Amino acid sequence: MSSKHIDTRRWWRDAVIYQVYVRSFLDSTGDGVGDIAGVRAGLPYLRKLGVDGIWLSPFYPSPQHDHGYDVADYRDVDPLFGDLAEFDLLVADARRLGIRVLLDIVPNHCSSEHPWFREALAAPPGSPARSRFHFADGRGPDGAEPPNNWHAMFGGPAWSRVTEADGRPGQWYLHMFTPEQPDWNWRDPEVGAYFDGVLRFWLDRGVDGFRIDVAAGLFKHPELPDSPDPEADARTRDSVNPLAWNQPEVHDVWRHWRAVCEEYTAHDGRERLLVGEVSVPTAREHARYVRPDELHQAFFFDLLSASWDADAFRKVIDEAMQDIAGTGSTVTWVLNNHDQVRTVTRYGEPATEGSGLGAARARAAALLMLALPGAAYIYQGEELGLPEVVDLPDDVLTDPIFRRTGSRARIRDGCRVPLPWSGQASPFGFTSGVEGAKPWLPQPDYFAEYATDRALADTRSFWHLYRDGLQLRATLPQLGEGTLRWLDTQPGVLGFVRGDGLVCAVNFGTAPAPAPVPGTPLLSSGPCPAGVLPGATAAWWIGDDTDS
Repeated sequence: MSSKHIDTRRWWRDAVIYQVYVRSFLDSTGDGVGDIAGVRAGLPYLRKLGVDGIWLSPFYPSPQHDHGYDVADYRDVDPLFGDLAEFDLLVADARRLGIRVLLDIVPNHCSSEHPWFREALAAPPGSPARSRFHFADGRGPDGAEPPNNWHAMFGGPAWSRVTEADGRPGQWYLHMFTPEQPDWNWRDPEVGAYFDGVLRFWLDRGVDGFRIDVAAGLFKHPELPDSPDPEADARTRDSVNPLAWNQPEVHDVWRHWRAVCEEYTAHDGRERLLVGEVSVPTAREHARYVRPDELHQAFFFDLLSASWDADAFRKVIDEAMQDIAGTGSTVTWVLNNHDQVRTVTRYGEPATEGSGLGAARARAAALLMLALPGAAYIYQGEELGLPEVVDLPDDVLTDPIFRRTGSRARIRDGCRVPLPWSGQASPFGFTSGVEGAKPWLPQPDYFAEYATDRALADTRSFWHLYRDGLQLRATLPQLGEGTLRWLDTQPGVLGFVRGDGLVCAVNFGTAPAPAPVPGTPLLSSGPCPAGVLPGATAAWWIGDDTDS
């Protein structure tokens, strides 16, 4: 472990965390679904890559209507993925290897199979059981219309009507995602107390923190009024309805959760991390979530969504450094996750090719992200340069967005196809040696070009770029948290200095351009002759003249 990570009370500030989408990482049983034992088997690979920790997607008991983000029991492991004993072994092995473990917690909504929601369905209107959720009478004759005009993010209305115990149509309940994911009502104190117990259950088992799903949610406007733009959430597939998201009371929850984590840290000196999935309109609003007594970090999605343009990247980096780092936190940079089109494809990569403009841009973006002050999160498969699988047949798609809308637009299955590990044909080492085992989503034949064994053997691969970048990041004192200073560069080239003379430069164009500083780079995302930075290429230098 590098010297800059010895202080366990600050480890998260410049950590690099690897997102493990458990069902697509590695299958130990041959049922075609990745599991906790598979994650455990993959720890040496992640140690070799050089990450500081892993974030595990939900593995709790669930009907899997949204691949585990519909939680039926927050304090157990779904048999699909293993059991608590296997989870404990994973935590122990990760700690032995110096890898921290973060869990994905889902406090905005649960599964319609959660015992409390089933109790609410059986209880009468106005009962304490229903107050844990958002139940309301409908509008219009006989209450046949939803209580308001909100739309769910995954398509359709945000309300579903229930049948009461006497068989008559009754109240409606709120679900900002799917009907199988009813929203908790955090204005009921029982809900907060319940999640206190959930946090402590996993902290007592040794986890190092939590990634918080929909962290700007939880509270809705208390009067549940109509929205002036009811289709905004469904249209953007983002939490933009100001009446349903980012209510001021949510900050009290994060102050309390921070206090719970600090209690554990005070006991053993090991700081636990809270990192939020925060979708809010501006970096300034984002910064409110990472004030010193709230979340440690929140994902900064603006870099992910920025167009491939030097000015656009500089603008979002400046805003993050000014507003978020100004709180005393560090920016949490991301280029991808399980909800986004893979970086190679998003930047223009044809789906069946292993080289090209998208790959060049994705490699350059990776070096840029790893050179920025703060923390970074890497989605599994990005280190292999995997493209989005864009031609999955309709009959294998599982994304609830597709089921609810009938549209393939912005569905997420393509970035969740199981990883290729070895071999020339599916399952590419993803499953165990069970005869005829098939991954839960089909892997295309061209995945053979991206298999992990080939990536490790090829020093020009994405994997070696990430591994070398992480090694330099861990050993160079200039990198990690801190500040940056921009260099004057020609149009289309972005250059900045970190610490004592380390320069990161990115050419966003497609033609060769002079590099901001001379010399042989420490690390380059592509062929980079001395003094020249080809288009869609990034490089790191120790510069002699960083004022140029």
